[in-house]
Amino acid sequence: MTYELTIEPIGQTIEVEDDQTILDAALRAGIWLPHACCHGLCATCKVIVTDGEVDHGEASSFALMDFERDEGKTLACCARLMSDVTIEAEIDEEPDAESIPVRDFPGTVSRIETLTPTIKGIFVELDEAIHFQAGQYVNVDIPSLGISRAFSLANAPSTGREIELNIRIVPGGVGTTYLHEQLKVGDRIKISGPYGRFFVRKSANSASIFMAGGSGLSSPRSMILDLLEEGSTLPITLVYGQRTRNELYYHDEFVALAEKHPNFTYVPALSDEPADSDWTGFRGYVHDAAKAHFDNDFRNNKAYLCGPPVMIDACITTLMQGRLFENDIYTEKFFSAADAQQVRSPLFKRV
Repeated sequence: MTYELTIEPIGQTIEVEDDQTILDAALRAGIWLPHACCHGLCATCKVIVTDGEVDHGEASSFALMDFERDEGKTLACCARLMSDVTIEAEIDEEPDAESIPVRDFPGTVSRIETLTPTIKGIFVELDEAIHFQAGQYVNVDIPSLGISRAFSLANAPSTGREIELNIRIVPGGVGTTYLHEQLKVGDRIKISGPYGRFFVRKSANSASIFMAGGSGLSSPRSMILDLLEEGSTLPITLVYGQRTRNELYYHDEFVALAEKHPNFTYVPALSDEPADSDWTGFRGYVHDAAKAHFDNDFRNNKAYLCGPPVMIDACITTLMQGRLFENDIYTEKFFSAADAQQVRSPLFKRV
């Protein structure tokens, strides 16, 4: 059975399968709706149902409160249609955004590399190359567990059919545990995508600051490689943080890129490196490293932040104290069930 979904204010109507979420149907039709976590936790995909009935699915009571449900609001990533439905969504015009319909891409695991004690690089040779914007992510299907998990693409779009995913094992996380401990080279796997609106606003023609923590390096790496491949001469700065030196992956690659490209600056930061080690770089957190490097003046930049919510919030505060504000800050948070209890700043629309 299918229902019709009309999306306002664009006035477009699409067909939705009875087991399909509003968000999935829209993205596969090439219609972008704001979203982030895709698990009913962050409320980024909240829309208003103006006509018809929906099943709210697994939307958390934190992200979609009871009074909001009574007001006709729902989360597009969880909601399924129970009739023909009309919704109202906030769809911002983005001059740099490509409209790329979400598709399924089967492939074969071609390589698995240990990047850090907790992060593996999983490479997948797709049967057909995926077109995406640097900074976007894909969902990895794990049929044996009946789940899918989202991971950012760490390679540049020019790579071809082989994609790279940097996956950190989450303690107690069934999805990442499976991918770390059971997935093997030669296994068949399916991804869907691309998802997200985390990409470089190239038309702004401005300097870029990338601030990342942990496996949040994936998207910035893709974006930086893409910019350098295109021959950008604008200033590009990467401030990347981990706890210790053995967790600082792709360090040598970024050092080499900084030596090769005069417009690229690499600022690594370690927050928990032993005091007696030979580390000569910055000791502390990403936001502190950025503040020191830029002397607390971030004006005339576009900032792209990717990592855990706590890191993102600290970086936003630092950037705003250094006179960079909402219109020049773009974020991609990593959400887990534990993050559902963290309050999101009302000033920012998460990408």
